[in-house]
Amino acid sequence: MIDDDDLPPLGPEFAAQFKRDDKRPPCQLYLISPLDVAGGFADRLARALDAGPVAAFQFRVKDVDQHQAARLAEPLQRICADREVAFVVNDSISLAKRLGADGVHLGQGDGDPREARTTLGPAAQIGVTCHDSRHLAMEAGEAGADYVAFGAFYPTTTKATHHRPDPAILSWWTTVFEIPCVAIGGVTPGNCAPLVAAGADFIAVSSAVWDGDEAAAVRAFDAALNAAR
Repeated sequence: MIDDDDLPPLGPEFAAQFKRDDKRPPCQLYLISPLDVAGGFADRLARALDAGPVAAFQFRVKDVDQHQAARLAEPLQRICADREVAFVVNDSISLAKRLGADGVHLGQGDGDPREARTTLGPAAQIGVTCHDSRHLAMEAGEAGADYVAFGAFYPTTTKATHHRPDPAILSWWTTVFEIPCVAIGGVTPGNCAPLVAAGADFIAVSSAVWDGDEAAAVRAFDAALNAAR
């Protein structure tokens, strides 16, 4: 497998020359949950999903056992199912299996996409975090991932980040591969346009929606994505 150091460097000029393939579907919104999904969060999720088009919702909680995670997930999963929004579990193949989730998103230390495919079946959507690495993205694609995620593109308070890719990595990926790519990290309605133009198939967001009025935020993202297409 080719390492990142063996690949030609990417820079802004690469993205500047890129023209988004009209055959690819328009960029869509991918919501990621806050860590606290208890209390009234189910109502907030319903309001968000009713406010505008959302392709997927990722259930992301930390420091709870699988039984508690499953209890927290079940009402949110029903809300997504009622609205035909894909329900994706973060990190845990076993929890995704237990819930019958639509998919799982794996960090670099969360398991192999091949294992996820064997466990969850051919219809599961399997995503892999690839940071700023073309090498990791190509590995994920070879392992059967359904999408790869690059980021963080902007400063974010949602989680600690140590990678800051150039949007040109999205242009490179969509030029070479058909597998969708997700742009994540500090994305807002005000800064998402360059990522859409660079080739992102999905924009993954969390705090930009949940730190304020979730319905207004989804509407703002819908307007921004439409304007950037």
